[in-house]
Amino acid sequence: MVSTNRFDAIVIGSGVSGGFAAKELTEKGLRVLMLDRGRMVEHGEGYTYDGKPAYEIPARNIMPAPLTDSDYFIAKHGYVAPSNREFYNNDRLNPYAYDEGEKFYWIRPGAVGGKSIIWGRWCFRWSPEDFEANKRDGIDGDWPIRYDDVAPWYSYVEKYIGVSGSRENLPYLPDSEFQPPIPMNVAEKWLKQGLETKFPGRKLINTRLSNMTEDKPDQNRTKCQFRNQCGNGCSFGAYFSTQAVTLPAARATGRLTLRSDAVVTSLDYDAARKRVTGVRFIDAKTGQAETVQADLVFLCASAIASTQILLNSRAPGSDRSYFDASGTLGRYVMDHIFRVGIEGEIPGMDEFIEYGRRPGGVYIPRFRNIGGDEGVGFRRGYGYQGSARRDVAAPVGFGASMKQGLRRYGPWRFSMGAFGECLPYADNRVSLHPGKVDRFGVPLVRFDVRFRDNELRMMADARIQGEAMLKAAGLTNVTSSEKEHVPGDAIHEMGGARMGRDPNRSVLNEWSQAHAASNLYVTDGAQMASISCVNPSLTFMALTARAADHAVRTSFRGGGRA
Repeated sequence: MVSTNRFDAIVIGSGVSGGFAAKELTEKGLRVLMLDRGRMVEHGEGYTYDGKPAYEIPARNIMPAPLTDSDYFIAKHGYVAPSNREFYNNDRLNPYAYDEGEKFYWIRPGAVGGKSIIWGRWCFRWSPEDFEANKRDGIDGDWPIRYDDVAPWYSYVEKYIGVSGSRENLPYLPDSEFQPPIPMNVAEKWLKQGLETKFPGRKLINTRLSNMTEDKPDQNRTKCQFRNQCGNGCSFGAYFSTQAVTLPAARATGRLTLRSDAVVTSLDYDAARKRVTGVRFIDAKTGQAETVQADLVFLCASAIASTQILLNSRAPGSDRSYFDASGTLGRYVMDHIFRVGIEGEIPGMDEFIEYGRRPGGVYIPRFRNIGGDEGVGFRRGYGYQGSARRDVAAPVGFGASMKQGLRRYGPWRFSMGAFGECLPYADNRVSLHPGKVDRFGVPLVRFDVRFRDNELRMMADARIQGEAMLKAAGLTNVTSSEKEHVPGDAIHEMGGARMGRDPNRSVLNEWSQAHAASNLYVTDGAQMASISCVNPSLTFMALTARAADHAVRTSFRGGGRA
């Protein structure tokens, strides 16, 4: 086994958290090694189908059924297409114990950049109530931090990555440092007026996206071109990704070393010194096992992958992780519940069509259980993400009449989906399978995570309220649907190594720092003690920047070794 010690810090993972960790640490003077299990994808040149029309993409960018059934589990749930499947994990080659425990959709990337290449890009701050919710509800796991601890780091990240949105002054959805919003179309403006008139206090607002509406020439990034092909990679750098933003910044320092195809298996630990002493990984191409050392380790492999690494970090012959003195490691795993959809037709405005293809739409922020109101039969709340559109009319007949018909548009339609908060439950957990390992010898992850009555009642309410709002606002032919709710499906998994004040009830402290190892920080979704009802990536980045600042201030002076 090869062993090296040439770095001040090791960053495991290269998604939104890992990329930010690498940027912050290198810019503070540290020599950093970034390890990622995915294959290398360079910004621009690695985006095979960026800007390509459907007829230049295999199968017109529709996944063939045999390929979906044989190799790509995640394609069955609507996320993978021929244009972007190279960015996703091959679930046949790298499986998990899906056939045991509760049903869970672990939707993973398979490239450097992680989910930052393929994410939905919705960026919201958490509110003060979100950080206080567990304590207010008497739920185990009070956050050891509050909104004011994170607010300056939200601002820092937002200014750097570029977030478009509108200032609304909503207490439950704090404003960000915004670039101008992506405008609503004419139908959404009409809906906004009707909905807010019929339901005082409820709002329909512009999306808050990491798609820029202003250039950032200092980062060699150009504003959004309204192509809505973000999932294929964006050579313009118009949306935030590791490839476009934080990786170039870290490389510019000359202090970053990146190893792709590096599958981290576990961490070595010195119990006497309470420090991580090494990171073990396997080169996926050669099969060679290596160990690297550094004074500081940032674990940012994603909530489940980071938890898996921590669970597998244990003494030979032991089934207990070095980092699980509290018994909470692997527990309190959460994801947003969704798959409730509501849609309807917007009358009139047939003279208008929309120019371009926006990457977002509109948002209806949470309006349930705000300010202590708990009179609706469930705790916490939900919001809706949606958009209005006009589709080209479906082909009818053949020949010239069919061609003429394809020049017409159908009516304006509006559709939206609800995203709701899942409470933290101690028995929603992941564990290592006792008898199955992957091709690198690492025990497979086993999931025992499910939604409970609280979440299901929430989604039932979201369906009823969604229909009522659209009907009252004047839409016609309003319908709704509710599909199976499966954790992991929203790709917002969190928990597993939550932060807290008490080392006997949590894995990390208020700085995202392991109670058991002062030189280990976990700054991805694993650290979360609750999940709010909004998309989490902005919070991950803010907490990562905050943790990096703390790590360097407490362990290093002016860059380099203390």
